[in-house]
Amino acid sequence: MFGIFKNILVQNDNLELIEAVKNGAFLVDVRTPGEFSSGSVKGAVNIPLDQIISQLSKFDNHKNIVVFCRSGNRSGQAKSILEQSGFKQVINGGTWEDVNKVVNG
Repeated sequence: MFGIFKNILVQNDNLELIEAVKNGAFLVDVRTPGEFSSGSVKGAVNIPLDQIISQLSKFDNHKNIVVFCRSGNRSGQAKSILEQSGFKQVINGGTWEDVNKVVNG
């Protein structure tokens, strides 16, 4: 039974991600600069997780924000930090590969 609900949740999250990307979301890779340089999503900016708080101004004026990393763990933390800082439309995109598939259709 859980598998069915998990599939529904993943599909809903994916639809939200697709819609955000289609509407020009601010794409933020929260991995380290070294990880970012080895490959990321076209148009994404690199703001490592440990620099999110000191670089909050870079998130201003963005209606939708998509954060992502290697596994989805750091992006989950980044999403929490941003939401606690008052940002409303933050999506944990999961892995950079998942976001890349959406961006490149």
